[in-house]
Amino acid sequence: MKVSRTWLQKYFDQELPSTAELADALTFHAFEIEETTDDMLDVKVLPDRAAYALSHRGIAKELSAILNIPIKTDPLTLDLPQWPSTKKLEINVDSEYVLRHTGALVRGVRVGPSPAWLSEALEAIGQRSINNIVDATNYVMNNIGQPLHAFDAGKIAKDNDVFRIAIRRANKGEKVVILTGEESTLTEDMFVVGDATSGEALDLAGLKGGKSTGVTEMTTDLFISAGNYDGTLIRRMAQSLKLFTDASMRFQNRPSPELTAYGMRDVLALIQDIAGGTLEGVVEVYPRKEDEPTTVSFTVGTINEKLGADFSKEEIVDVLNRLGLSHTREGSAFVVTSPFERRDIQIPEDLVEEIGRILGYERVLPTELPPVNDAPDLARYRGIECVKDFLTSHGFTELSTPSFAARGDIVLANPLQAEKPYLRADLAGNMTEALSRAVTVASRVLGPVQEVRLFEVGMVFGNDGERLSLVLGYAPIGGK
Repeated sequence: MKVSRTWLQKYFDQELPSTAELADALTFHAFEIEETTDDMLDVKVLPDRAAYALSHRGIAKELSAILNIPIKTDPLTLDLPQWPSTKKLEINVDSEYVLRHTGALVRGVRVGPSPAWLSEALEAIGQRSINNIVDATNYVMNNIGQPLHAFDAGKIAKDNDVFRIAIRRANKGEKVVILTGEESTLTEDMFVVGDATSGEALDLAGLKGGKSTGVTEMTTDLFISAGNYDGTLIRRMAQSLKLFTDASMRFQNRPSPELTAYGMRDVLALIQDIAGGTLEGVVEVYPRKEDEPTTVSFTVGTINEKLGADFSKEEIVDVLNRLGLSHTREGSAFVVTSPFERRDIQIPEDLVEEIGRILGYERVLPTELPPVNDAPDLARYRGIECVKDFLTSHGFTELSTPSFAARGDIVLANPLQAEKPYLRADLAGNMTEALSRAVTVASRVLGPVQEVRLFEVGMVFGNDGERLSLVLGYAPIGGK
């Protein structure tokens, strides 16, 4: 994810270090950095932290903890407003796909160019400014991590002056033209935001907006969509359509459904600030209400035993405070309540990692490992290595081939290749294929080589269980 130092600075009163220093801080305590420029860092956010860290707010929280610089305002701790409800908007959802949906109807907006600060913020992370409405949705997504989409409500049919929206399964063969102009033909395992009155599919739900309801300079009324969708189903849809977007990347990493309300709060405030308009009302659909917040307990001894460290209770409490992890004491144990966005904190080992990385793994002193007994497994390993060394010294080249085969005793439930749905029962089949390819290549490029010698040591799988096997292969070249 690309983040802007200038954007991050909005979260702090204290001046942040240079971009290079921020990159070093994140590298040693949180994330790898793919690239930096004067103002931009391309942060490699892995899936375990993507639910909260694919946002400037998430990266700002990390830097606050790592650098021990207080954050000025955390948007996810501010109160949510009490929005008016409306009977002019109805939303029905497929609860298999939709975990939560927050929709709003806004009237009387003025669509036009974005203010300079907004277009510059998006351009700093490589995004093109489109108009003030679209830019507002993109800004909020990159700021707090909630994808949003604005529809031109004037292009949606009404039934007795009511907008009826259905987030539903697509019909087989149904087509949607997305904002970039490409047409997608859908299958029944895909999902759309649909116009329930006309039956038209308006966009690919959680993936990409549709062209038919795109916001233009003529737009005055908006239907704003803030959803949270099943990560597995949206990933399958993105792969099937070969359409990977900023929104799908976030949804497939399962951000908290609680985030939809915060995204709606921020985008409504921003749109009304830069485009005017009046909020008609907000509709909330929450078919999969989340359980109570996760609590995880640990002791100081747990932390130090797992890390091989000697961190003090005071240091550990300081890290919890810097990370914004609320906690209580129950005897010698700390009980931590995970913030809704920190879906990666589920077990004590997650907190061990948090404390270790913030305090710095360089503080974990190296310790010599205990001696390894010459156990049967080690003796077996040494024996295999001796065989390999012997064969290599006699002109053989080692192979390592996949464990899948066209025939065998054990069939795979989910084979990677339809033509190889079994686990191999022997090594001979793969060796035959390898020899054929090796002879073809060697006769063309190796010249004076007279023969090919190959071997493989690997596991084979039969009805009687697994066993280690050795196969040797020999083939002359050029008939000699």
